[in-house]
Amino acid sequence: MLAKLQRLLRHRLLDDRDTRRAIPPALTERLAQRVAASERRHTGEIRIYVEAALPTSYLLRGATPRQRAVAMFGKLRVWDTEHNNGVLVYLLLAERAIEIVADRGLARRVDAGEWQRIVQRMGAAFREGRYEDGLTQALEEVSALLVAHFPANGQPRPNELPDAPVLG
Repeated sequence: MLAKLQRLLRHRLLDDRDTRRAIPPALTERLAQRVAASERRHTGEIRIYVEAALPTSYLLRGATPRQRAVAMFGKLRVWDTEHNNGVLVYLLLAERAIEIVADRGLARRVDAGEWQRIVQRMGAAFREGRYEDGLTQALEEVSALLVAHFPANGQPRPNELPDAPVLG
């Protein structure tokens, strides 16, 4: 019971201002530009979602950061791409949690261990306060996987999802 109360308090002490401190407007713009540049090289779609804390309803039912990431994957319609190759990079500041959710088209081609290694490298950068470096490196690594499995081959394609990170 004490652990649940501590978790609830930790989440309620953070808000949108904490998200914007970690990912300020200038960084948000640079990340959107990097996502757009990445998506010109492959047919996948990449979304970034950063939130300070889980909604109270998630906390009361004991939901994990992974469960929230999967829910946001659906809510942001990352699953709804032509080639089923969308990727969500999810950050939960209150728990210092990082999740990557890949749609089935990409997930069946990339080993789960590869996603975990990307998360570990991103986490190492974040622990040093280097959010931009960590996110940029992760974007490059996710892009490389998408280029390897879903190259653009010079074909113009529509941008199926917004490029800007979502700050919750």
